[in-house]
Amino acid sequence: MSRLYTRTGDEGTTGLFGGSRVSKADARLAAYGTLDELNSVLGVLRLHVSEPSGARERLPEVQQDLFVIGAVLATPTDQLPKLGAKMTRPTWEIAEMETDIDRLGALAPPMRHFVLPGGCPAAAYAHWARTLCRRAEREAVALSALDPLPSGVLTYLNRLSDWLFALARAENAVAQVPDAKWIPKG
Repeated sequence: MSRLYTRTGDEGTTGLFGGSRVSKADARLAAYGTLDELNSVLGVLRLHVSEPSGARERLPEVQQDLFVIGAVLATPTDQLPKLGAKMTRPTWEIAEMETDIDRLGALAPPMRHFVLPGGCPAAAYAHWARTLCRRAEREAVALSALDPLPSGVLTYLNRLSDWLFALARAENAVAQVPDAKWIPKG
């Protein structure tokens, strides 16, 4: 790519993988646009995570996986075979992610209340990333109602949001900052 601007989107449309053009308000763009937002916040989160959480090594892999999922979301179902084998699924297996969620959970004290987002900077960024991940999942679900997605995309996003929650709690525990508890008034 020799320049950053193409002028092809100036009228409110964009090209999908395979060549078709759609409105920038399309459900497909909402879904992969939120993944882009999530990936950006993960880049900031990487600057703040602690060594004990192990996330500094894992986050670049997650960012790579989100690019794969983004490519899938940017590709109409009939064009998916053109992506090739390397671009069809994330590399972090769900079972491995669940094992890491359990490991991170063991770093934090048992939950006895709902947790408010916040705490140390790494936890606050992890909570922000979690909420973006949940939005990306909702938008992917909406897209899948219009055009089926490959199996595993929704599961990955669902589990990633769980991992980000566990990471937020682990980061607070490592920093010795208690989670903010939600305690209803009244």
